Amino acid sequence: MRIRQGPLPGSAADDITRGVVRLMNDLGHAPLLEFRLTNKRRVDVAALDRDGRFTVIEVKSSLADFRADGKWQEYLPYCDFFYFAVNPDFPQDRLPDDVGLIVADTYGAAILRPADEFPMNGNRRRTQTLRFARTGASRLAGRDDPPV
Repeated sequence: MRIRQGPLPGSAADDITRGVVRLMNDLGHAPLLEFRLTNKRRVDVAALDRDGRFTVIEVKSSLADFRADGKWQEYLPYCDFFYFAVNPDFPQDRLPDDVGLIVADTYGAAILRPADEFPMNGNRRRTQTLRFARTGASRLAGRDDPPV
């Protein structure tokens, strides 16, 4: 049985995620959806840039979704850059102003506020880079050779 990775098709979160993935690709980053960190938390989008730096993007489809999420700060030690990604109608003044902000829809995304860089611990980076590569390779192999 295959488990779908990523938000539900056609949902607001799916539209935001699609735009974020397009932005990350345009920036030359390799994005993975629903990437599990070593602290057992799963981030909406993790992207690795050409210099080996990690960006984590947490997708928020509504104010209620943001208010219900108390775990996003646990992601910070596992990335060099952290962003919230929201749709254009989201009340942006409700988001923390000390992290990055992306506005996205199904067609694309724009960085409204760049994230400050907080370099990851070197050992954590090595472990996470290997996990990222193995996760991406496993998903690609699963796509090319689905279970019967």
